[in-house]
Amino acid sequence: MKKADWKNVKEYEDITYKKAGGVARIAFNRPDVRNAFRPKTVGELFEALIDAREDISIGVVLLSAEGPSSKDGVYSFCSGGDQNARGHQGYVDDQGMPRLNILEVQRLIRFMPKVVIAVVPGWAVGGGHSLH
Repeated sequence: MKKADWKNVKEYEDITYKKAGGVARIAFNRPDVRNAFRPKTVGELFEALIDAREDISIGVVLLSAEGPSSKDGVYSFCSGGDQNARGHQGYVDDQGMPRLNILEVQRLIRFMPKVVIAVVPGWAVGGGHSLH
């Protein structure tokens, strides 16, 4: 079987986003914090999911995670909201909007007009559990 020739779509800090052969792969990329999401992660996920939804060449979206953690070698899909983000201006911004609004990402996944497959390598807890 031929191995997929994955191409980076865009460089992100908290996720990886690649495409190959009609498949988009969006993966959490914060393994040292068990792929916990922070506001930046949520924004990047939202942007990548919108792009995958709008790309007519994509028929399947894979949600996954990079890893393992360099701290202990453990794999995690997503451990939910990054508790360190809570200590810095809370979960709500100056306009009263949730900064960790993973619900919009969940909505995009649920109503994606394409096949969405979660490839869960390890833990999936908290908000991470509701993404697969």
